[in-house]
This record gives sequence, C-alpha cells and structure tokens, in this order.
Amino acid sequence: MYFHQGCTRDRRTRIYIPVRKIIENKDVQNAELLIENREIQHTIHHLQQSVIFPAGSSIILDFGQAIHGGIRFNLVHSTGKIRLKFGESVSETIGKSDQDFTRKDEELSLPHSGILEYGNTVFRFVKIENTGTINIHCQNVIAVALECDLEVTGSFVSSDERLNSIWKTAVRTVHLCMQDYIYDGAKRDRIVWMGDMHPEVRGILCAFSDHTIIRDSFEFLIRQTPVGQSMNNICTYSCWFIITLWDYYMASGDLEFLKKHASYLQTVLECYTGYISDNGSECVPERRFLDWPNNDNLNAKHAGIQALMLWMMQSGEKLLHEVGLDTSALIKSQKKLKSHIPDPESKKAPAALMTLTGLADKSDVLESDPFNDVSTFYGFYVLLAKKTLPALDLIRKYWGTMLDFGATSFWEDFDLQWTKNASAIDVMPVDGKDDIHADFGKYCYKGLRHSLSHGWSCGPAPFLSERVLGVYPLAPGCRKILVKPDLGDLEYVCGTYPVQDGVVKIEADASGKVNISAPAGIEIIQSQE
Repeated sequence: MYFHQGCTRDRRTRIYIPVRKIIENKDVQNAELLIENREIQHTIHHLQQSVIFPAGSSIILDFGQAIHGGIRFNLVHSTGKIRLKFGESVSETIGKSDQDFTRKDEELSLPHSGILEYGNTVFRFVKIENTGTINIHCQNVIAVALECDLEVTGSFVSSDERLNSIWKTAVRTVHLCMQDYIYDGAKRDRIVWMGDMHPEVRGILCAFSDHTIIRDSFEFLIRQTPVGQSMNNICTYSCWFIITLWDYYMASGDLEFLKKHASYLQTVLECYTGYISDNGSECVPERRFLDWPNNDNLNAKHAGIQALMLWMMQSGEKLLHEVGLDTSALIKSQKKLKSHIPDPESKKAPAALMTLTGLADKSDVLESDPFNDVSTFYGFYVLLAKKTLPALDLIRKYWGTMLDFGATSFWEDFDLQWTKNASAIDVMPVDGKDDIHADFGKYCYKGLRHSLSHGWSCGPAPFLSERVLGVYPLAPGCRKILVKPDLGDLEYVCGTYPVQDGVVKIEADASGKVNISAPAGIEIIQSQE
C-alpha cells in the first residue's frame, strides 16, 4: 500500500554530502567539527561539543563538488537568525548574486533545537552568517543533494588523464541538469530549452542507460508547444527538436514515441519547408537564435541557420521514413538548401554546422586561431567538425583550463582570455587579479549570474565516447553499430557505451589493435581502416 497513489513522484534521491573544507572562518568556534561530519540527526543529549556561531560571525564552507540541492542545519538548544549565501564560486558567496530562478541569498529564522533545511539550486560553496544577537549552537551543517541517482554505465579511460577528468566532469555537468526534466542549468535557467538539449541528450546517451528523462522532456516540450508554434518561442529550436529526436531514436529505438507524435512531426516539418526561399536561402522568422557569441552578427547567424535547416531536413527525412510518411518534400528542401552557400564570416559556430552537414567544408575557418571564438555550447559542433587530433587539443586547452581554475562542472560560457590575470573559483578573490566569475560574461550571463554548471557545455563527453572510442549507431536502438576508434595522439583508450541490454565495451591502442564485446542481439561492424 502507498499513501500517495495517483500523485507525481520525484525521480530524484536525497543524498547527504559533508563539508570538505573551510574557505574562511570569522569567529565561528569549533568549526573543525564540521569537516567530514556525516551526522544528519540532531540531538540534545550528551553532546560533548558544538559549533558555536557568535553574533556577527560567519563561515564559508566548501563541499568539494558542484551539488544540486541545499543544506541541513542541525541545531542544539538554540535558535536565532542566519543568512545563507549559496555559490558556484567562492566569489558568489560574498558578492551580489541575482535571485533569478533560484534563491541564493536568504535570511532565515532557525527553529529551537531543531533542523532547518533550505536550498534548491546548484552550489559548491555556502556562506553562513549569524545575523541575530545571540549565539547559535550547531551540531552539523551538511549538504542535501537532490539528484537523479543514476548509475553511470558509460565510461572513458585513455592514456591522457586530463581527457579522462574532462569526460567525467562533462558527464557530471549534464547530470546536474537532469532534474524534473532536462534543464539548461539547474542554478539558472532551470528551463527545458530545446537547443541546449541537443548536446545534453548526446551526453546522456553516452553515459547513462536510463533514457526516461529524455522522453519525458520531449513530451513536456510537445505539450507546451501548440501546433504551428516554435519550441521555446525560438524558431531555430524547433530545428533542434527534429535533430535531437533522431539521435534519441537511434539510441533508443523508440518507434512507439515516433508513431505517437508522427502528425506533430509532420506538421513541424511542413511548416519549415516553407521557410526556404526560391533561391535556396533560409528565411526562418524571428526569433532567429543560433548562439550568444553570434547573436549580433546577422550574416554569420544566417550561415549557421542555413546549415541548421539542412540538418533538420536530413533528420526529418529519416524520421518520417521510419513512420511510413512521405519524405519527398524534405528531399526537395535539402536540394534547395544546398544550392545556397552563405559566408560564415570566419566565425567558428556557423562554419562547424556547415562542415558537419555537408553544406560546405569550412575546415579552414575551424583551424584558424583554433582556441579563439569557441563557446561551451557550439564548441561541441566545432569538435565534431574537426579532425580528431586538433579536437583533442581543443578539449585539453579549452575545457581543461576550466578544471585548472577549480571547475567541477563546466560553464555556461568561457573564454581563454579571461584567465590572463584571474584567480580560481575555489579561492577567495585576490587583490590585483580578475574574478573569473564576477568580472566577465555578456548577454544573459554577466558576472555572478553566469551559470557554472550548464548542460550544453558537456560536449567533450559524447565526442570522446563517439569519435575516440569509435561508436557509430547504424540502426535504431543501436542494434547495429560501426566501431571505428580514432585515438588521435593517444596510446590507448578503453570504455563502454550504453546500449539496450547492456554496454558495448571497446579497447584500442595506437598499434591498431581493437577488442570489442557487446550484448547479444547487437551487431558489431568493425572498421578495417
């Protein structure tokens, strides 16, 4: 018997994580008792010592990793008022973070001899300040993670430990954004943005066997988007819907889902075939969003959307074929789109899409000044459009530098130029140095509003699992897979890729030796190249 039948159940699990380190302590007594303290239950009997917060005292705690959730404050024979400030960086706990989407700065009244839990955001650090007039006695402060406790069945291990750490951090980043649905960022915006979902879905597919949240997120977006309207009111995001759905179908083989929404898919695609001019140029109406770095460059944006439309039509043709619907209009649309080749104006995001889709080879743009004009979102497509060795160099340099500056999850945006005179996110701001969180950012991610756990930045994980391990699904449900490892400059690589009924395990080394094992029913084709 269950007490709440017919109600919606949370897919997530509560996990308690202790304090790992104290960043700053101003007059809090016995603060060392908080380190690695795993006690979740308060007591009023026989407690030898307590942590004492005198009036006006404060402490900044480090939980060692980005966490989604809040904290539990266990009190002992006292009450009072505290101010809690959550931060993805130390800087955010002492600066002025905005309160959009989640509360990160709050003054709270404490229960006498009780437990206070507060927080529903992503954080690694928290500042606790006694804002009252009396001492507060505390037994423990512990983080309460509220997360999908899914087994990571995918894996990637190579001769380069930096790449291994980047793969794990990328997977952790998307995992933090797997909440009720797939969010872009669980600190901000906590919205199911369809464009963000494409790299996130690819990240989920390479790491987790449970794809339920992908299907649920599609269902949510379809419910929220009336026929004839654009996903998230952004016309280009409906392109990503079709592209991402094909990737999901190839991994899951979920033909039931396609059939259920076949009419919806057909209507979307019919609408978008009307957004192609007679000369083959896309004429997608507003809102025409590609990515933030190219938001004000109309020509680069047009080049990117031209390629995105082609990708949509390519994926849409395959989707409609699977459900037995006519694809002739989509084939004709692809031919028209290929007849118009815009200039990406030396911008890497549109150049990557043009190269990936076969619209035009713009490798020269991608390899010119390769570490500049890269974003955490479209960096994924830059990786896919590059040859393997320069792509690995970009991963090491661009995503790896975020690790060097204290990241335990990857950021909404990043520019290597920010690091020239900056301090890391896990230390107090340093006089004479830039604050890498508070001092940079543009558009919607200025300063401390900048999300440091943003799902669209997970691109290195699917790239490493797909390209380097060499996993290329050839049939829906991964029932047929081409295995073609491409190690670049690595000495060896081994890993697993989730498929139905298990994982495909691959081991390869620089000599060309490859070992593969797969569950029954999965046909493996090994490349002879």
